[in-house]
Amino acid sequence: MDVFTTVLTRRSVTRPVAPAPGDEKFRYLLQMATAPDDGTLRPWWRILVCGEGQDTVVNSLAEETPNVPRQQFATKVVRHALEVVRAALKARLVLRPRPGHRVPECEQLATAHAMARPLLLLLHTRGYGAIWRTGLLRTSLRVPRRLGFGTQKRLPSALDIGSPDPAAAPQRRPTPLDVSDHVATLV
Repeated sequence: MDVFTTVLTRRSVTRPVAPAPGDEKFRYLLQMATAPDDGTLRPWWRILVCGEGQDTVVNSLAEETPNVPRQQFATKVVRHALEVVRAALKARLVLRPRPGHRVPECEQLATAHAMARPLLLLLHTRGYGAIWRTGLLRTSLRVPRRLGFGTQKRLPSALDIGSPDPAAAPQRRPTPLDVSDHVATLV
């Protein structure tokens, strides 16, 4: 698949199903994905969450809101979390900033997030479906600690990865955006 076809045909797959790439295949695709990285800091990790690991994440979220009655929490927050965690594989981004470095933390965050786009495209070329999500874990303090990362690292986003559901209707690309009011030319 050429680059233009890849970019024009990739769609977010909101409910990716099994199979997902295995650890080795995912690591290979991640190795191929590149993003601008001033200082070559690589201020990111990916945690691959599947199976019972998804329960650990949801339970940590439940513990983080002790003032909300359990049933109310289950119907609102956990339902949303389960909606987000249902993928065959969740590749959670871990931001690992280097405080005090000449590259400001906002650029380090941009680098970490910029890895998502080429990774999504590479997954698409291999027949996988994925969607980039943020959600509740973005602000969680308990989940990074539960996963052994302490307080210095954050979980700003994740990719839900699997295969497109063959029963789902393929999403069509909307008409190309008119970007004329998003570009200025200075002469």
